[in-house]
Amino acid sequence: MACISTRPLPESPLAAPAEADEAELRARLAQLERDNLKLKRINAALIERVESAHARGDDAYAAFQHSVVLAEQVRERTDALNQAMAELKSSNQLLSDARLRAETAHQHLIDAIESISDGFVLFDREQRIVLFNSRFKSFWRHSRARITPGTRLEEIKRLSKSTGLVVEEQRSREGEQMLYRLRDGRWVQVSERPTREGGLVILYTDITEVKQNETLRREQALAQKSRLLQRAVDNLSQGMAMVNAEGQLELWNHRFLDLCGLAPINAHRPFAEVMAESELTLLTPDSRDANGKPIEELELHLFDGRMLEVRTHALPTGGFVNTFTDITERHRHAEALSASERWIRLITDHVPALIAYLSADLVYQFTNKVYEQWYCWPSGAMLGQSLRVVHSEEHCRRLEPYIERALSGESVTFEFAETNHSGQERYMLRSYVPNRQANGEVLGIFVLIRDITERRRTAEALHQAYQHLEQRVRERTAELTTVNQQLRREIDERTRMEARLREAKAEAEQANLSKTKFLAAVSHDLLQPLNAARLFTSALLERETCSQQGLVRNISNSLEDVESLLGTLVDISKLDAGVIKAEIGSFAIADLLGTLATEFRQLAATEGLQLDFVASSAWVRSDIQLLARILRNLLTNAIRYTASGRILLGCRRRGQSLSIEVWDTGVGIAADKLQEIFQEFKRGEGQRHQDRGLGLGLAIVEKIARMLGHRIRVSSQPGKGSLFAIEVPLTRRANVLPDKGKAVPMAVECLQGARIWVLDNDAAICAGMRTLLEGWGCEVVTALSEDDLARQVDNYHADADVLIADYHLDDGRDGVQAIAAINARRGEPLPALMLTANYSNELKQTLRELGHTLLHKPVKPMKLKTSLSHLLARRG
Repeated sequence: MACISTRPLPESPLAAPAEADEAELRARLAQLERDNLKLKRINAALIERVESAHARGDDAYAAFQHSVVLAEQVRERTDALNQAMAELKSSNQLLSDARLRAETAHQHLIDAIESISDGFVLFDREQRIVLFNSRFKSFWRHSRARITPGTRLEEIKRLSKSTGLVVEEQRSREGEQMLYRLRDGRWVQVSERPTREGGLVILYTDITEVKQNETLRREQALAQKSRLLQRAVDNLSQGMAMVNAEGQLELWNHRFLDLCGLAPINAHRPFAEVMAESELTLLTPDSRDANGKPIEELELHLFDGRMLEVRTHALPTGGFVNTFTDITERHRHAEALSASERWIRLITDHVPALIAYLSADLVYQFTNKVYEQWYCWPSGAMLGQSLRVVHSEEHCRRLEPYIERALSGESVTFEFAETNHSGQERYMLRSYVPNRQANGEVLGIFVLIRDITERRRTAEALHQAYQHLEQRVRERTAELTTVNQQLRREIDERTRMEARLREAKAEAEQANLSKTKFLAAVSHDLLQPLNAARLFTSALLERETCSQQGLVRNISNSLEDVESLLGTLVDISKLDAGVIKAEIGSFAIADLLGTLATEFRQLAATEGLQLDFVASSAWVRSDIQLLARILRNLLTNAIRYTASGRILLGCRRRGQSLSIEVWDTGVGIAADKLQEIFQEFKRGEGQRHQDRGLGLGLAIVEKIARMLGHRIRVSSQPGKGSLFAIEVPLTRRANVLPDKGKAVPMAVECLQGARIWVLDNDAAICAGMRTLLEGWGCEVVTALSEDDLARQVDNYHADADVLIADYHLDDGRDGVQAIAAINARRGEPLPALMLTANYSNELKQTLRELGHTLLHKPVKPMKLKTSLSHLLARRG
């Protein structure tokens, strides 16, 4: 800032050239006057000389001639002098005009800078004041500083601070201009511009009104955000209370009051005082247990039987946030699961056999009570221990060849002599069954051990008796009766052993069922890497620039085959384990059959076959998903075993049932093989692709039909074709209006620019999903955990369109909890797409109630694209 002087403004720089011209003319005039005076003196001297020489007659003519020359020279010099005088007079006139114009321009400049509403200061190249206006002078009105022409810019800046004129300075958002707050509350914006001569022009603009409006808008925006935050907090399913650094309750929601049993309260009350009015224990980041360790969460039983989880989270700026969650249902489920585990343990502990499970690195992951007692280990102490820690080096060395065979994928059964804790030698029948994935990888070994000491001793005794029978007959004929009695006892013992063998067989069948349940339970881990591979190959197939399209398509086809085989194995295992449950409902059979006909008509055409479809208006009662699985398997088999001709899909009514029939003109089935084809791993002859399928398709059909209570019929003529039919109960038409939802654009263009977040604890899945989605033009953010995602997207406040989450996450979290936590922090919740290998009806119902979209792994790119398009259209 600068002060304003009361001295008169200096003359304009425009007057300087006129003054220089005038001085030059004056100097020239003085020189001409001096020359004229000199010429006059010369003329006078010449005239005097001529007159004095008149006395000499002979020089008269020469004198006259000389005088004439001199007269001519005087005349020329006189004319030159007169011309110079005229030029001098003209220059004086021009000088007067230039001075008048300069004074006028100077006055106009003064009027111009005085007329502007900004403070104006002009500095020369040494940054000294040349000119300023009264607006600038008014800034220094109440200060003792005096600003005059010639004052330097550094001095003005120093005076603005030392006099207290400037109390605050800021830089504008663009970073090019400085803002100053004066002591009277006004705001001034300073703009600097250089001049052509190297000087500087500074404008001081009063922006007080602009700053006041900006402050008002900021306060209004802050109030709006506060209202949105309170609205978001009130919509949380959890109770929430935020406490400031002084321990006062700052923010809370109605759920907090409901769970704590509190009446409406006022803000800024001490939190400890508020919690004292409820039945809950006060929890803060400073809470400690009896050992002095911090307590971050509590589980409390309410008087009405509910279970409440309280968590505390310290805030970086001081204070903390407490969350209150009703976990009654979760607690009940945990108790039910614990009871189920205890029941399974009770059953295995009373099985008269040693049962264990070893991981691939030979670490015990399960042992029953009999196993622990045989090897004298405390209950549960074997779990997590290595085989070489539990047994002696000699024992492990003897078992090593059999373990290696089991780890290579071979089921091994052998007899093994051991010494028990009492020092008795016992013979054990050991069975090692590998737990293999579909790709052949062995994850672990199921161990079943039975004591066959008595059976072996009986066998040895029988063998010895048979060897010496003839000799004993010849030598001890008299002892025949005794031998017969002994033989009867041995036969009785053998009968008992056969009974034990039957029990062992039942145990083996139970172990096989456990293996089936185990395979059904780990389907998520089996499908994870396959899902990642499918995402990568799909992304490559959609790139037209890929030079290995044929190779990538072969890989994709192979992955589809692996997916089909793995899905078939998982389906048969889930059916055996009872994991899949039917959802019975009424629906129009035309919707299902029309979709299947469209789907398989193209597949049949690629094999050179014709697929015909006869529509039906009937309504049936069944599980639409499981019935579709049956019909897909039947249609797949019809195409696989038909070399040429056609396939027919249609219906016919049979009393209260609808017979859904698949006809083909294939190789047919012999009459003695009609029942055998429904057995597992049985494949017919004459199929088009011998390298595909495990012979489980019709086994799955038979199991699902038995679950639904539907009857299956089959008839065939070798060489002519086959008929497969399933009978489904008819029902009345349901009064349901058809959904006339608007069409969703399925082109990739609708995904261009879509902002998508991907949350999955598998890095390969994240990488594959990023590659595929970015190929569709999406903006993708991938994260392995909720914290990782929060760091990348401004604590979930960044703009986004869709959230894709895996159901199985780390640290005991699942996708439903993650989606709820993310949307709880946003003003507008994101539409969510859940990916999982969990086919349970409970999960489907939960996601349907929450409004989330569900896709099962491995995810097909077209289904993913369709689901994203629906979500984006619904959001738009």
